[in-house]
Amino acid sequence: MQLIRVAWALAGAAICCFVILLIHSRLLKEGQLAAGTCEIVMLNRDSSQPRRTIARQTARCACKKGQIAGTTRAMPACVDARIVRTKQWCEMDPCLEDEGCDLLINKSGWTCTQPGGRVKTTTAL
Repeated sequence: MQLIRVAWALAGAAICCFVILLIHSRLLKEGQLAAGTCEIVMLNRDSSQPRRTIARQTARCACKKGQIAGTTRAMPACVDARIVRTKQWCEMDPCLEDEGCDLLINKSGWTCTQPGGRVKTTTAL
């Protein structure tokens, strides 16, 4: 009789350990990104100057080989590393669909021009 109790206690302990390991492995995977995806981790806006807003965002990306963090359709995305290396920013389609993209003269970034004439300038660090 006592042997059966010990066997049940050991079986319960084994199941408990398995459940704890399962939960632990789920928590570790929860913070990881799928390959080829990005997420915004920080966004700061400064509207202290009239008619001008300065926005800075930090993104975390898990890019595939040959890709690097960039911008597509005004959202962080993994893009071909060649685009960033050659500073041909408009090739990654950084602007929204109805906006036009133009490189800055020194290739330090790009502008997105909306149909109404509003211009958004983005510079790469």
